[in-house]
Amino acid sequence: MVRIFLAILSALLLTLSFPNFDLGFLVWVGLVPFFLAIRYKSLGKVLGLSYLTGVGFFLGVFYWINAIKAVTLLQYSILGLYLGLYLVVFGFFFYFISSKFRFLSLIPALPLWVAVEYLRSHAGFAALPMGHLGFTQHQNLSLIQMASFTGVYGVSFVIVMVNVAIADLIGYWIDRKRQKGPDYSPSPSSLSPQGRGKFFEKPILAGVIVLTMILILCVGGHISLPPTPSGKSLSVAVVQGNIPQELKWKREYREQIISKYEALSEEASRFHPQIIVWPEASTPGFILKDIILYQRMVSMVRRINTYLLAGSAEYPKFGKRPIKLKSGNTALFFSPEGKVLGQYLKIRLTPFGEYVPYEGVFPWPEFLVSKETNSNLAGTEPILFEVDGTKFGTLICSEILYPELGRCMVEKGAGFLVNINNEAWFGKSAYSYQALSIAIFRAVENRVNLVRSNNTGVSGFIDPYGRVTARLTKGGEDLFIEGTLTHEIFLSPAGTFYTRYGDVFAYGCIAFSIGLMIWSFFRKSQRIKTKK
Repeated sequence: MVRIFLAILSALLLTLSFPNFDLGFLVWVGLVPFFLAIRYKSLGKVLGLSYLTGVGFFLGVFYWINAIKAVTLLQYSILGLYLGLYLVVFGFFFYFISSKFRFLSLIPALPLWVAVEYLRSHAGFAALPMGHLGFTQHQNLSLIQMASFTGVYGVSFVIVMVNVAIADLIGYWIDRKRQKGPDYSPSPSSLSPQGRGKFFEKPILAGVIVLTMILILCVGGHISLPPTPSGKSLSVAVVQGNIPQELKWKREYREQIISKYEALSEEASRFHPQIIVWPEASTPGFILKDIILYQRMVSMVRRINTYLLAGSAEYPKFGKRPIKLKSGNTALFFSPEGKVLGQYLKIRLTPFGEYVPYEGVFPWPEFLVSKETNSNLAGTEPILFEVDGTKFGTLICSEILYPELGRCMVEKGAGFLVNINNEAWFGKSAYSYQALSIAIFRAVENRVNLVRSNNTGVSGFIDPYGRVTARLTKGGEDLFIEGTLTHEIFLSPAGTFYTRYGDVFAYGCIAFSIGLMIWSFFRKSQRIKTKK
């Protein structure tokens, strides 16, 4: 029963580390109860406790999905049961490797955790690159500068390193308490207790090394933070329409919606921005298929006399469509003269919302996929737009979750990134703040400014070092308000080690984990059996 309590405690602590709670400091001890729960246990119990922690954690962190009216309790439960399997994978290989070697649990745990996070982010249509431990540190600017080399996986690596070191030290102390006699020599690792204390196997020494590494990373990150921005300036305005989701796609509200965006854009134009950004699917209809809407947009853009980036879509996500027609989730770029200079079509579509995986091939049960669900057209390549000599890339909605898209755009020459969203689907839930924390990492990874324009918030500006330099608020609120925000961003040279080489750190962790697994396969078990 104590072990079950510890597993649930870990799930709770990890959940509290993420927004909305945003108690990021808890993640540094969030896995300690889990690692203590599985110490000395059989494989079956390790897997069971791992699944309990995993399901509890993911159901807690992704509770916001219930805000989507089309999502049922059954679907939410299936999501948690599916995602919990990733911690089972971690528990299995951690047990298998640690039972064969005489070294601290740090050695197998760290690369394995990164490998499993990477797997969860790249599992095809079932991938969900959210809930990585590193995202809890979005306010820890000194530490997250390492993401420009390792991506979020490096930060997760460090967090797990601290958790395992603390768990080892606690286990070391527990072992000493349980033994009698002055000649007792504790096991080198309380989580994987094999052999006797060689120099590199001692948990106390490992704790000192871990603390030193954390200090080095934080000091180095702090030194790299410039006190003031520098570089070419660009004035950008974001518009937040705050259109209720239940009205957004009703034709009788079309005039009200477009009039609101016209008024907000004219308000923003008084500050003479070089570009105005509207949210995802902000127009009540697809501009390029609706001549009346197109003419109105052209007239409005000419009045405000500035570049405009506008999200446009024909049908909503997560909802019924009247006929089986292919459409796309797009961003249109207008010149000050009202000419459409370019169109970016969303590449990474939301599964079961914007497309049905293996549509026509696999017969999905109706409790998972409604018969009315229809697939959007997906883009094939990133498209860059240019304003006053500076190129930029656009990430539509959930594309912010995929670091490879932002990297690709910066590699192609983007000097900054724009993320347009419609998060009205999620109400006043944790999703908007979790998405913001991920956007912070996208900025740091590539050393670029990131501009967010969101229908219901959070809209604002993130500098290349992850600082939220401006945020649209009204009366202390940043969700479900309307307004505009004009801000000057400073364009420094974009691109980092991570931009160029991507997830080589994660690949290294995967390769190391595979190497340990292969080596373990040919060794006899050295696990010490202890009393329950």
